[in-house]
Amino acid sequence: MSSTEERRFQVLRAIVADYVSTKEPIGSKTLVERHNLGVSSATVRNDMAVLEAEGYITQPHTSSGRVPTDKGYRQFVDRIADVKPLSSAERRAILQFLESGVDLDDVLRRGVRLLAQLTRQVAVVQYPTLSASSVRHLEVVALTPARLLLVLITDSGRVDQRIVELGDVVDDDDLSRLRDLFGTALAGKRLAAASIAVSELAEEAPDDLRDAVIRCATVLVETLVEHPEDRLVLGGTANLTRNAADFDVQAGVPGSLRAVLEALEEQVVVLKLLTASQDAGRVTVRIGEETQVAEMRGTSVVSTGYGTAGTVFGGLGVLGPTRMDYPGTIASVAAVARYIGEVLGER
Repeated sequence: MSSTEERRFQVLRAIVADYVSTKEPIGSKTLVERHNLGVSSATVRNDMAVLEAEGYITQPHTSSGRVPTDKGYRQFVDRIADVKPLSSAERRAILQFLESGVDLDDVLRRGVRLLAQLTRQVAVVQYPTLSASSVRHLEVVALTPARLLLVLITDSGRVDQRIVELGDVVDDDDLSRLRDLFGTALAGKRLAAASIAVSELAEEAPDDLRDAVIRCATVLVETLVEHPEDRLVLGGTANLTRNAADFDVQAGVPGSLRAVLEALEEQVVVLKLLTASQDAGRVTVRIGEETQVAEMRGTSVVSTGYGTAGTVFGGLGVLGPTRMDYPGTIASVAAVARYIGEVLGER
């Protein structure tokens, strides 16, 4: 990159930083006063004219300063060389807060609430996808001699409980045999493989336990199927209203605040954005139209995957206006995702 191109990028970076901070269009005089760019006002004006011609900045109103475009934000994000890491005290506080969660639901709710507070944006986390999880344990409990409770626990901390109505009573010996049969067939298997194992077990069950095994297997197969209706936890939606000026507030307009809120209610839109970036350790930033969702035109989505030991459980991220603190948001998303993975992996 030539020295001229580098200088223009420094001008762009200064415009992005000031606009994120002030919400006001930035003029050349302001840039010269606030930043040590090492050139004259005339040179800055020329650089701004080139940046505008190339589509990196735009003038929202006549006689006003300039604001970054989606293309300008993308150039800025692509060249973020140094994302400020969280302090050791901040990281320790995050980990302690998440470790206090009593179960998977509580950990995810805490993670979303924390991420929304750190970034002042809408935070969202996807429940661990069953396809990426393995069976840690299956407990079989007799509620009555003819009714069983199946408790399936995955390595991601997800717990599913199902009731099985038996056609006949089972004694303690039969219960122990059922527990051993299913435990041996399922332990350590990915849920897709576990579903196959359950089906095979129903076909190979001992004659005296066949009916009980088939009834349990039928319930378990249903449990091992994805449940899209409970896949997301959202937090901090009110943060969008604090930044209402960043959106076209006209109802029904793609990218308006109302359109974004309606898309969040649908959840499937956000779910698609998260599942497209499930790579633990790498943060993805989609700016404006890069989301490929008309309703999200005025937003950016910063997301990553969370998990442990090379296994991604699900996606996590934040959504907010394109005018956001990208370095700080990227650092917060990466940190919270890392520690959610660690906490769930240790349970």
